Amino acid sequence: MELHDLKVFLAVAEEGSITKAAQRLGYVQSNVTARIHQLESELHTKLFYRHRRGVQLTPLGDTILPYAKKIFSLCHQMQALVQDDSNPSGPLRIGSMETTAAIRLPKIFTTYHNTYPNVELVLVTGPTSDLLQAVLDYQIDGAFVSSPIKHPDVVQEASVQEELVLIANKTETLRLPSCIQERKLLVFRKGCSS
Repeated sequence: MELHDLKVFLAVAEEGSITKAAQRLGYVQSNVTARIHQLESELHTKLFYRHRRGVQLTPLGDTILPYAKKIFSLCHQMQALVQDDSNPSGPLRIGSMETTAAIRLPKIFTTYHNTYPNVELVLVTGPTSDLLQAVLDYQIDGAFVSSPIKHPDVVQEASVQEELVLIANKTETLRLPSCIQERKLLVFRKGCSS
């Protein structure tokens, strides 16, 4: 089924006449008639009753009319989204490690939302490995993760340089790094940061 045939179908349904639909579309009448016949053939049903004063939708034609309108509405929305890239809208699904989401993203998201208020920001948190897989599976659009990521289907860009700091009392610092080996360290679960 061609989108162009649906356009002709809508014009005929709205005008109630093949002649008026042809004038509105700038086509010859035989072209409009051929397009309607083609659509009826593909759908295996009659869409219009023809009479002296024009045409009238059959019950099945009347049933598919809202679908045809919805298809065209969605097509126009899609074209508007693609053409108006200066004012993006719709959902933007971003993944992040929990610490990054808590510390770094509030300022970034606030700035982004103020610049693009029609974008619906959706945040998903998790470890780097899970977020990478979500990007590869098209479940999220991008993610703030621990680097480096070595995958041929992923583009990465450094956004924040984190610093790892060890805090210890003064007597312990004199024995660094040997004191680290003597202590138990608490860390996030495996995969949380890498």
